[in-house]
Amino acid sequence: MAKTCAMGLISALAAASASSSLLSQTNQNVAFADGPFNFPLFSSSSPSPSHSGSPQSSTGQLPSQPSASPASTTDKEGSGNVKARNDNPRTSSAGFDPEALERGAKALREISSSSNAKKAFELMKKQEETRQAELAERAAEFKAMQAQAETERQRVIYDEQKKLTQHQAQTKSQMARYEDELARKRMQAENEYQRARNQELVKLQEESAIRQEQARRATEEQIQAQRRQTEREKAEIERETIRVKAMAEAEGRAHEAKLSEEVNRRMLVDRANAEREKWVAAINTTFDHIGGGLRAILTDQNKLVVAVGGLTALAAGIYTTREGARVIWGYVDRILGQPSLIRESSRGKYPWSGIFSRAMSSLRNGDKTSSKNGNGFGDVILHPSLQKRIQQLSGATANTKSHQAPFRNMLFYGPPGTGKTMAARELARKSGLDYALMTGGDVAPLGPQAVTKIHQLFDWAKKSKRGLLLFIDEADAFLCERNKTYMSEAQRSALNALLFRTGDQSKDIVLALATNRPGDLDSAVADRIDEVLEFPLPREDERFKLLKLYLDKYIAQAGSRKPGLLQNLFKKQQQKIEIKGLTDDILREAAAKTEGFSGREIAKLMASVQAAVYGSENCVLDPSLFREVVDYKVAEHQQRRKLAGADGDGA
Repeated sequence: MAKTCAMGLISALAAASASSSLLSQTNQNVAFADGPFNFPLFSSSSPSPSHSGSPQSSTGQLPSQPSASPASTTDKEGSGNVKARNDNPRTSSAGFDPEALERGAKALREISSSSNAKKAFELMKKQEETRQAELAERAAEFKAMQAQAETERQRVIYDEQKKLTQHQAQTKSQMARYEDELARKRMQAENEYQRARNQELVKLQEESAIRQEQARRATEEQIQAQRRQTEREKAEIERETIRVKAMAEAEGRAHEAKLSEEVNRRMLVDRANAEREKWVAAINTTFDHIGGGLRAILTDQNKLVVAVGGLTALAAGIYTTREGARVIWGYVDRILGQPSLIRESSRGKYPWSGIFSRAMSSLRNGDKTSSKNGNGFGDVILHPSLQKRIQQLSGATANTKSHQAPFRNMLFYGPPGTGKTMAARELARKSGLDYALMTGGDVAPLGPQAVTKIHQLFDWAKKSKRGLLLFIDEADAFLCERNKTYMSEAQRSALNALLFRTGDQSKDIVLALATNRPGDLDSAVADRIDEVLEFPLPREDERFKLLKLYLDKYIAQAGSRKPGLLQNLFKKQQQKIEIKGLTDDILREAAAKTEGFSGREIAKLMASVQAAVYGSENCVLDPSLFREVVDYKVAEHQQRRKLAGADGDGA
């Protein structure tokens, strides 16, 4: 038995040696079976190599050793079509090397002859059992791996199905969105098409309406032209009829006058002769009476003395009465009357004069002036900041008067015609003061009496119960610097008198000076000024307001009757001016052209427009006539500035 086991072991070793030798010689990949080789333990035959890997335990025989020699193998393979080449002389044509088999047989013989053959067999059996257990474990592991692979495959299949489902859902959603987008685009295209059709229809309707309106206007213009032509022909016929009728009447009157001329001439001659005779008789009678009286007086000495004394007394009485009345009136005028330096005043010449007229004027124009332009300053259009400053001064002046505090003196300076005098008048009216206006040019002609007149002026001003704003226009005419060589002694005295009367703050008089040259004023006069206001030339907005103001004053209200029965009876009615097409845009255009115009120049411009309208045939103001007058006055203004500049350069 030990011999049989040794033979089996030798066969296995021979097979393993042959396989390793064949692999090393051919350098080819050889696949081995994973299952173990089972060797039969009890067999008397020689072992043979088995490639199936299944044991023959049921027969108890071990496969015998192959007995075929290399020659027989060669003979068997020679029966095939192709014979393999053998490069190694120790191997057969199939690549089998018998050397390993010989070594295995030799080792098997040594084991069989050894005393440890049984132990070797048991060791091999235990190794085989261990290998079978390992193979079972590997089979279990393989089955577990197969189960895990199946689970993984199922998971992969589930994931793929889930992804497929999601993809299908996403595809359906995209298809739905695409269909919705197509529907929306289709509806949008239909809406655009419908809108375009509607716009085209509206455009066609508008064009049709425009054509109809044009046709209607053309028809109306044609009708109006025919009507005007008919009216002109009718007027021509009426004028011709009137002319013929007048000529006929004139010829009839001339013939009648020619017939009655002789009769009238004779009647006039007779009437003149009768009148002449009557006047001659009356003159003769008068001279007869005068001559009789003179003769009676000259012949009677007492009557002569009485007549001469009476005439002398009558002449003396008339002379005395006239001179006495002149002296008394001069005294009254000096005490109660208005000073001669005052050109304009809200007070009457005497305290009792103008009471009724002032009361009626204040009742009639109390709110009219302040609300005419909505700015509270009547006809005065000023820069907004300057207007606000004057309003503050008027309020401060009114509060100063109510609190019996000293008034503040003012200086107004700026180009001519910028509203200094009107602003002073409105300032006095809004502050509740009387105002008086004088000019500096009236002081120099007074000579030595200028000092007396200045004192009379301030004495008269102090008598105002409401307080008085004394406005001196062209103040630089006599309030200039005292070191000037051309200033006379009388002017210096008048300046000193005014400085004396204004040395202290007054509670009765507000002194307002106006000048175009503030630098020429005396330093002492400038020291008495508390408020200085500059009146610049009006800007475009102010010029536009001034144009609207004077358009209403000189054009729109021209020809309207003022209240008063006697004036309406004896005064000729003015022709009203018709305004056509004169819009605010045209006035703004004129305001832009009149750059550098003062308020007075704009008033003169509108007066020139009024004169041009009255000089036209139909008394109508249209944009063309207005622009023509504006362009003419602008050119005149520029020429005047050039002349003034040339005179300044020559000086």
